[in-house]
Amino acid sequence: MRSAGSLVSIILGVSMVLLAAPSAQATTNDACPALLQHSFERLQDGEPQSLCQYAGKVILVVNTASYCGFTSQYEGLEALYKAYADKDVVVLGFPSNDFGKQEPGDEKAIADFCFNTYGVAFPMFSKTVVSGKGAHPFFQQLASLGGSRPMWNFHKYVISADGQQVTSFTSLRKPRGGAVEKAIQAALAAR
Repeated sequence: MRSAGSLVSIILGVSMVLLAAPSAQATTNDACPALLQHSFERLQDGEPQSLCQYAGKVILVVNTASYCGFTSQYEGLEALYKAYADKDVVVLGFPSNDFGKQEPGDEKAIADFCFNTYGVAFPMFSKTVVSGKGAHPFFQQLASLGGSRPMWNFHKYVISADGQQVTSFTSLRKPRGGAVEKAIQAALAAR
């Protein structure tokens, strides 16, 4: 049986080791590019999600809307997500009501529409302000690095795997078979 003094020493020793060890959060942030050090609520359930979980992947970010002339791009986004999922590419959707008030629903309505109409399985986040003075800091950084801010729904940004390069595409650029997909392929080749 150990004395009370030796138990205190063991407890203090373990405490000192735990205090000296880097926390998982600090390690994650050290490995996470500054651009991705943001959290958003997941569209389906409101659970906070750190974008750091996508560090090391090529990321396609798109601001979406359910009632827009470009809404059918969900099909191409989902097809791209499925085609490149095993190649460390992820599509991230951010519904926004910034343009033409074309995303008026709440999170549940948006999630139901995306899944039931287009079978969207790629990560989607809660409604986000993507343009103007009130734009979320993540979208401010994307606009700065990519050289343009969203001018309408379905604006796209391709982020390199190291989080240092951002290429911007207008809503007119479809996700598959053109400049957006070529940018993703180039980012994969540069890894």
